[in-house]
Amino acid sequence: MTPKNFDKTAYWRKNLKYLGILLSIWFFVSYVCGIVLVDQLNTIRMGGFKLGFWFAQQGSIYVFVILIFVYVRLMNKLDKEFNVNED
Repeated sequence: MTPKNFDKTAYWRKNLKYLGILLSIWFFVSYVCGIVLVDQLNTIRMGGFKLGFWFAQQGSIYVFVILIFVYVRLMNKLDKEFNVNED
């Protein structure tokens, strides 16, 4: 049950801000590091693999999973801030 004086516009604006930042990070890691900068990153080795290859194959997936946990944490914090949490 949500409070009657709940500011939906401010809540939605902050949610979109979080989504924009997190999706920008994901885009940078998956597209820019995995495709655009792959040749520059391949000059660096990490665990015996070229860094550009690592970003293209595994790094973007790891970052995406981490971003999911960050988003959940941010949304729980936002829910408490606007007093719409389910606890």
